[in-house]
Amino acid sequence: MPGENSKGAEKDVVIIGAGAAGIAAARRLQAIRPDLSILLLEAGDRLGGRAWSVGRPEAGDIALDLGCGWLHGARTNAWTAIAGEVGLTVDRTPAPWNSGRRLQRDDAETHAAQQVLDYNRYDPGPGPDWRVRQGYGTLISRYGRPVPTRLGVEVTRIDHRHAGRIDIETNQGGLSARIVLVTVSTNMLAAGRIAFDPPLPEKIEAAVRLPLGLANKLFLRLANQQALPADTHMLGSISRGATGTYQLRPLGAAVVEAYFAGDLAHDLEREGKEAAFAFAGDELAAAFGADIRKELSVAAISAWAAAPHIGGSYSYAEPGASDLRGVLAAPHDERIFFAGEACSRARYSTAHGAYETGVAAADLIAGSLSKNP
Repeated sequence: MPGENSKGAEKDVVIIGAGAAGIAAARRLQAIRPDLSILLLEAGDRLGGRAWSVGRPEAGDIALDLGCGWLHGARTNAWTAIAGEVGLTVDRTPAPWNSGRRLQRDDAETHAAQQVLDYNRYDPGPGPDWRVRQGYGTLISRYGRPVPTRLGVEVTRIDHRHAGRIDIETNQGGLSARIVLVTVSTNMLAAGRIAFDPPLPEKIEAAVRLPLGLANKLFLRLANQQALPADTHMLGSISRGATGTYQLRPLGAAVVEAYFAGDLAHDLEREGKEAAFAFAGDELAAAFGADIRKELSVAAISAWAAAPHIGGSYSYAEPGASDLRGVLAAPHDERIFFAGEACSRARYSTAHGAYETGVAAADLIAGSLSKNP
């Protein structure tokens, strides 16, 4: 039986966090070590983490991605092939920012982006950028279906004092494992939401220096889809930094996807849905005339800063902290492992970066268990 040599541990491997990294690790372990007992714990009520797709009638068969939405570096992005394996459709329509379908001031947008993004190490892989028609969140959650999972289980303490087992305390009782893989967000680690006994100060410090920034999305339904051009990218304003970017009718759907980041995203999230709707309406009206407001209403909106078990969108490195991604990713005592987009040196902030760290952690876990049967 799996785990019969585990000195009292209930599971061989417990994975904390059912986002892209946790799911990827679980599926990899299932493939290479089918003898292991694996359990995935998720504090929220769904699989996918920061990948979350919702359906709306006005979008037809297109899902709206409230989290990650683009298969960046699509030709080498592992999720591209997985989409086909799980029966989803990858739409290879070129991203509007790569195909020339923009509405204004490309040079200003590019210049502004280069002032706020660190390109030195970021490398999502060779383009283009594609989309999953049924949603990136749908893809990741569907890939996780074969994994034994418990939802609504919030881990509060990891006790690794004993050589033969790791004790895990949760809001639904305790369990034990031989190995634990932690894939929760850096904001949750930094806030001490999971206590380690003995403490792991180097992990917490790395998490503090690799916090989550904020990007939110607002989807607007469009009453008359002919009012706006299809699959077009638009920058809201070049006269101020606090502006949104807009995907007009993505994949031809009768919606507008508004994207807000940084301080603007924090402000609009605090002020609520109506404030975000008013802001987007103002920027679209400036481009298309005041009558466009009559065509718009709110279809869906994200609020990632307030997401109770996540607390933001994706990680960034504070000045001088980029090397701490490696510190965060390093296993502790070959029994506690870490994965997630924040652990990726070059593909941080992406779902495929998270996937790659999950697979890498799974391979290390398999090696550790082979050495310590």
